Parts: sequence; C-alpha cells; structure tokens
Amino acid sequence: MSLHQIAVSHSFLLSSRSAYTLNPLLFSKRNRFRISLSHSRFTSIKHRSFAVAVSDNGIFTSPELAKSFDFTSEERIYNWWLSQGYFRPKFDWESDPFVISMPPPNVTGSLHMGHAMFVTLEDIMVRYHRMRGRPTLWLPGTDHAGIATQLVVERMLASEGIKRVELGRDEFEKRVWEWKEKYGGTITNQIKRLGASCDWTRECFTLDEQLSRAVIEAFIRLHEKGLIYQGSYMVNWSPKLQTAVSDLEVEYSEEPGTLYYIKYRVAGGSRSDFLTIATTRPETLFGDVAIAVHPQDERYSKYVGKMAIVPMTYGRHVPIISDKYVDKDFGTGVLKISPGHDHNDYVLARKLGLPILNVMNKDGTLNEVAGLYCGLDRFEARKKLWSDLEETDLAVKMEPHSLRVPRSQRGGEVIEPLVSKQWFVTMQPLAEKALLAVEKGELTIIPERFEKIYNHWLTNIKDWCISRQLWWGHRIPVWYIVGNDCEEEYIVARSAEEALMKARDKYGKDVEVYQDPDVLDTWFSSALWPFSTLGWPDELAEDFKRFYPTTMLETGHDILFFWVARMVMMGIEFTGTVPFSYVYLHGLIRDSQGRKMSKTLGNVIDPLDTIKEFGTDALRFTLALGTSGQDLNLSTERLTANKAFTNKLWNAGKFLLQVLPNRDNVSGWQNIEACKFNTEGYLLRLPLPECWVVSKLHMLIDAVTESYNKFFFGDVGREIYDFFWGDFADWYIEASKARIYHSGDDSVALVAQTVLLYVFENILKLLHPFMPFVTEELWQALPNRREALIISSWPQTALPRSTDLVKRFENLQALEEKEVLALLSKLDLDNIHFADSPPEDAKQSVHLIASEGLEAYLPLADMVDISAEVQRLTKHLSKMQTEYEGLKARLNSPKFIEKAPKDVVRGVQEKAAEAEEKINLTKNRLALLKSTVMLLQ
Repeated sequence: MSLHQIAVSHSFLLSSRSAYTLNPLLFSKRNRFRISLSHSRFTSIKHRSFAVAVSDNGIFTSPELAKSFDFTSEERIYNWWLSQGYFRPKFDWESDPFVISMPPPNVTGSLHMGHAMFVTLEDIMVRYHRMRGRPTLWLPGTDHAGIATQLVVERMLASEGIKRVELGRDEFEKRVWEWKEKYGGTITNQIKRLGASCDWTRECFTLDEQLSRAVIEAFIRLHEKGLIYQGSYMVNWSPKLQTAVSDLEVEYSEEPGTLYYIKYRVAGGSRSDFLTIATTRPETLFGDVAIAVHPQDERYSKYVGKMAIVPMTYGRHVPIISDKYVDKDFGTGVLKISPGHDHNDYVLARKLGLPILNVMNKDGTLNEVAGLYCGLDRFEARKKLWSDLEETDLAVKMEPHSLRVPRSQRGGEVIEPLVSKQWFVTMQPLAEKALLAVEKGELTIIPERFEKIYNHWLTNIKDWCISRQLWWGHRIPVWYIVGNDCEEEYIVARSAEEALMKARDKYGKDVEVYQDPDVLDTWFSSALWPFSTLGWPDELAEDFKRFYPTTMLETGHDILFFWVARMVMMGIEFTGTVPFSYVYLHGLIRDSQGRKMSKTLGNVIDPLDTIKEFGTDALRFTLALGTSGQDLNLSTERLTANKAFTNKLWNAGKFLLQVLPNRDNVSGWQNIEACKFNTEGYLLRLPLPECWVVSKLHMLIDAVTESYNKFFFGDVGREIYDFFWGDFADWYIEASKARIYHSGDDSVALVAQTVLLYVFENILKLLHPFMPFVTEELWQALPNRREALIISSWPQTALPRSTDLVKRFENLQALEEKEVLALLSKLDLDNIHFADSPPEDAKQSVHLIASEGLEAYLPLADMVDISAEVQRLTKHLSKMQTEYEGLKARLNSPKFIEKAPKDVVRGVQEKAAEAEEKINLTKNRLALLKSTVMLLQ
C-alpha cells in the first residue's frame, strides 16, 4: 500500500496572478476581425414558472424560502454530516489512502486566525481527496501544552490563595486533569465551527495512554542507541516558571535599555592601567572568567597575558586574552566573558577551555558567588551594584542603548541564559537522514525557497534540550537509587516496577528508587504524534496502522524546524521511512495594513466574530486565496467581497430552482438526465452559448483539478470564482433566460435547463472543499440529488471541449457591454458573420469596440436612433479615458516601475496600449456618427 504523504504550515498571501487564468481573447492589429450582426424575429414572450419542493428534513433550507444563505444553519449542517458518519473513512486497501494528522492545538487554546488558516487548508485537502474516492482520514487531537496548561492552573489556584508546592505533585496533577476535562474541549468545538471534517471518533490527546506509551518507548530507544544523554549546558531559563524553555518559546523584542561602562583594573599596574568594558548586564560580572580584546587592537595589546581585577569581588583575578570573536567597534572593544550567563560567551569559553561560573539561582536571584549581593533579585542587584561602582570610582558612565530582549512567550518575563543540568538528544545523526530525504526527493518542501532554510538549520543543528522542570507532561522515564548521591548512575525503564526490578538486579534487593522529577519537552511529545504504535505488540501495531497511516500534516513556516523537521527525523528513526512526501507552508495572517496581529495593537480579528458577520464560507474562501509561504493581509473588504460571492451562489441556485421542472415531472427529469456531455458529438450539437459554457466548464475542471493536486489553492479559488461570476452568472444565466422564457420552443428551453443544472452542479462540487456549507445547502435543494455533496464524486476530467467555438463566443463576449448579451441571446446566430472589412451599411449601424482588432456593427434600423448612440459612445469614451489615465499614472510612478514584478508592469503597459487603441477607435466612430446626425438634419 503506497502512501501519499505531506506536511503543511502557519500563515498565507494572495499571488499576483493565477497560473491558469482564462484570459479574454485578444486580437492583434494585423488580424482585425469585424462581426456583423443582423436581426432575427423576436419570439413572443412566454413566462414560465416552476415550483420545487423544499427539503423537509429540518436540516436544509431551500433558496426559494430565504433571501440569502443563513449562517446559523452551518452548525445544523455540520452536525448532520457528523451524524451520517461522513467524516469516517471507508478504507479500501486496494486504493491509496490519504491521511492527515492535525497539528494538535494547545488544550488551553481558543481559536485564532492561525488556527482558522490551517483548519481551512487541511479541510480543503481532505474534502477534495474524499470526493476523489480515496480512503481519507483526518486525525484530530490536542496537545497537553506543558507550560501553558501549568500556568493556567497555577493562576487559577493563586486566585484561591493556593500555591502549587503546597498541594504536592499528585494533587496538582489531579487539579490539572480536572481543568482539562472541564475546559479542554473549547478549542476542539471551535475548530468544528470552521467545518473541519475530522474523524472525531479517533480524537487523541498527547497524554492519552497509547501516545504516552509511544513517548516513553521513543525515549528508551533513543537512549539505548546513545542518542539521549544528561549534561550541564546553556539553556533558556524561565525564573518565574522555574524551567528550561525551548527556543520557540522565547520571543525577542527591541526595548530601550542601558549600556554600562565599568573599569577593570589591571593587576600589578598603576591606577591608570585599566580596561573599560561596556555591558548591558553588569550584575553578571560576578560570573566573569576572562576579559577579551581583539588580537589586532593596538590599544590593548600591552595588557594581553596579564590579569584583570573583577570589580566588587574582593580582588578576584581573571586573565586578559585576545580572540578574533571580539568586536573592536562595539562599546570600548573590550569584552567581559561570563559563560554562565550568555550564549555567545558560553560557546567561546568552551572553545578556549575557560571555566563556567554561575552566579544565578533558578528563581532569578543571585547566589553566594555574588558575595554581598547574594539573595537579591537580578534587577535589584543591577541597581545596587551600579550605585556601589559609582562610590568606588569604578563606574565610568551610562548611556541609552536599544536591547534585543528575550522574553518568555508564555509568562512574558525576561529569559535568563543559564547553565543547567538537563536531558538532551544528540541531533546530528538524526538530522543527516532528514537532510538526505530532501536531497533524494523523498520529501518536497513547498514553497521551494524554504528548502535552503531547512537544510541550513539541520546542517547547523544543536543538540535538543528535552527536559522541563514542570509537573504537567510526560515524566522522564529515568529512576535514581535512593541514598546514592551520584546521579550519573540511573536506570531507564518503562515503568516504576521495571525500574525497581532492574535496580535490584544490579544493586541488591534492599534498594529503592525514585523517578526523575522532570517532564519531557512538549515538542518531544508532539513530534511523536503520528507514531503512537511504538511499543505496541506487533499484531496490534500492524492492525492499528491500517487506520493510522499518517501521510500528511499542516503546519506553519515559523515551526518548520521546531516541529515538522523533528517529526521528519523521528519518523525516519522509528519507522524507517519519511513520514511525509510534502511539507506545505503557509504564512501569517496579518491585518489589513500588513501588521502582525497582537492584543497590544488592538488589531486581533476573532474568527468566531468573523463567522457571525460574514459566514464560515466567506472566511474560509478569503483565507484560502493566498500563496503558499506568503503572509496574508486580512481585511473587511475581502471578507465583504467573498460574502457577496456566497450570496451570488445563493441567487444562482434560486434562479435554477425557479426554471427547473417540478420534482414530480418524471418525463421532464428523464429528458434532462438523458443529456450527456461526455461525448464530443453531443457537445458540438449544442447551440453556441451552451457549447461555450460547457466547454469552459470542462476546461475549468481540468485546470482546477491540476491546481488542487499541486496545492495551488489560491489558483483554485480564483479560477472557480472567475468562471462562476464572470462566465456562468453574468453571461450564461442571462443568455439562458431568453432561451427559457422567450424561445417558445420546449426543446430549446430543455437544453438551457440541462446545461444550467449540469454546470451549476459541477461548480458546487469544485467549490465544496472551500465553501462546504453553502454548497451543501444548495446541493440539497436541487431536485435530483441522490447523495450528500460531501461524498459525491469529483467531476470527471479530460471531457470534450471545442476551443474554436469558445473563441467564437469570446469574440462576442468581448463586446463589453453586458446589456448586449440580452440582445445577442435574441438574435439568429446564423446571421452573425465574421469579415475583414466593415459592412456596407456601417454608417447606419451601432458600432461596438470589443478589444484591439475586434469590432462589431449592429444595424440601427428598428433598434436605436443615432443620437442615442452618440450619447452612449460619449459616456463610454469618458469611462475609457478615466481608466486609461489611471493606467498611465501607474506607469508614470517610479515606485511602481521599480518595485512591481516585471510581468505586472508589462501587463499594465499592454492594458494601456489596448485602452489607447479603443479610445482612438471610439473617437473616430463618434466623429462619424456626429457627421451623420448633421446630414440627417
């Protein structure tokens, strides 16, 4: 069984042009065509009205009974899908399954636009492949979110006057589980509101039994291979949370700060022999182990090799060394090296073999190494130290300095670089396999430009600190011997019983063990999300994998490395294969001004509020019209436009229900269902408008299917939007009205009815993955429905089309004035003639300019008077001149020429040239008509 596999991402932007845009036909000056139109006799008007029964199941509402789609029905439709079991896959082991493992949102979370983005994109993929007939599973779940959840519960306890340590670990964990059971489903219910067609019967939680078993098994296997070790290294430490945190959980912000200049006297020298250092964190000087200058800095070369006295340390000496790492131009060009409290100093100290000196307690206070400052908070110590330096004449000056401050993403406090004893995973051997997967083409990253970033990160990867000093999470499966001070001797086991058994086998029957108090990093747990069969008996694991073949996930480019890359590494390590074929990345959702959404700016847009105002379908369609990897600016204007799109669909459905036969009209429906559009012969027998719209539909199906397969979802949306609104609604529906209401021929009306239904049904299918609610509602209203839209078959590709007839009709479309279509639909199309020169009665005709090289002449007799034609052309000329001036203004803007893509600039230039040609032709025609008026007078 081959598995289609992929991973996807966090935030999306509109592309400048669709790869499959069906542009209007343009004619060159050398190939000028003119269309001569003559009248046919108009048939008598015969109004026809049809009644369609309304669904009586209480779930769906017919468009005939509602002015517009009612957003409140979305939850009823969703619950109906759920009750019918449509989200559960029906596995056919001869076919290729398509399975996505949801990026598990934090159990503490509430819906934001980032969630809305990934849910929309994943649901589009799942609904598309479900309609393609593939066994499709979207596996949902939530992440226990160690730090975030512990913070939430600690705050809740604090409001009751209770501290975590007062409760004890077991009671605290009990309280957290109680909180999870009560509030943990919030994010899940909100995701459902977006229309996520997950198989909720398989919903998982990262602390569920089977997932916990997999995490423990993974730790043990990695440890057995020597890839997990314990050691003291530099980590990001959160004094408030009392735990190490990952790089991802540290956010950097530019903040105003201070640069402190301090004298370091040279041991054995005179009072004039000193070095001045500039530091933003003077309190760390108690952890200084050296003073460094650049080897080529002549100002300090005489001091290299001597000793410097660290201020306020009762004369502690440190060496003065030289190293190219020092920036001569920053501050004074002298660097204090405090490897216990700075990531860069730590790397330098290890390179040079310098000792590591820690002056900080884990709560952010200074320890005994700081002498008189012991016990002071780090920021209080900074103030007191500077005051004391001033009194001892060692303070030189302070000056404002912009700082890049690391803050805890969860608590907001300043993160402290700190050397701490932690558990680590050796990453290099794992990363090599993940790099090879991309190199061999087993893993494709979309967009391709992120491949370089992926390769760079994995090539320069650091060992992963996987331990956290929390009480909520997967407890590290390591036990120590009671009474043994040497923690270097430990036992790794799957349970306390197994650990005790191993300990007694090794140390005797009288020993007791206690478990390591730390838990595993949540990212370690979630990186094993798809591999929960680790440690299961083989027969159970194989059976479970049939329903658990994770083939695809969706995530954001900001966690490409922290989660996706680690999942790739873990997948290869534990299954021997790459878990995904593709990694699909979307961008951030920004506000209308392109700013990142934040509570501080007050520009956060709540998805649930948006749904109430615009509907889920409009929100999903807006979010999906982006380009992978690019950020998307979300605006009210875009949402409003796509709400209008929903209404346009609704009105089209309402029109169809008005003109289709009654449900009980058996012969009428037999005639409609007898029409087949899958043969070229039948297609070519259709009248021109019907042949055109069906051909365009068949072209659309192919283009949209290809775009879906390539994950070009923005293109999919625009292609369908353009066809539905521009071709079907604005052109064909208008043309069909005359054929149904005014033809006087039931066979003509039947063809129009059949084509309307055929095209509309296929539009609903193509659009369903994007806009599931309104499309299902409309589908259910159609009289001939046989199954739910969500499980209907995807439209067949490679259906017949006539490009020649499409071009011919597009020539007529290019006549621009939409009102002309109503006229064209009443004409005898046999009397439309294509010629290379104007007709003899050109002066007595309405002249329409379609595009460069395409003009039409309609006989004026019995239609309009020349004066009215002059007024029409004058008004049209004014409009064209306004548009032309706007194009020229863009082309005259240096900013536009310099920054816009070349193809965009070229497109504007072409439009301007075409507009100028139309203006000249219209002016000539006006002059001719005005002279005709004068002659007639």
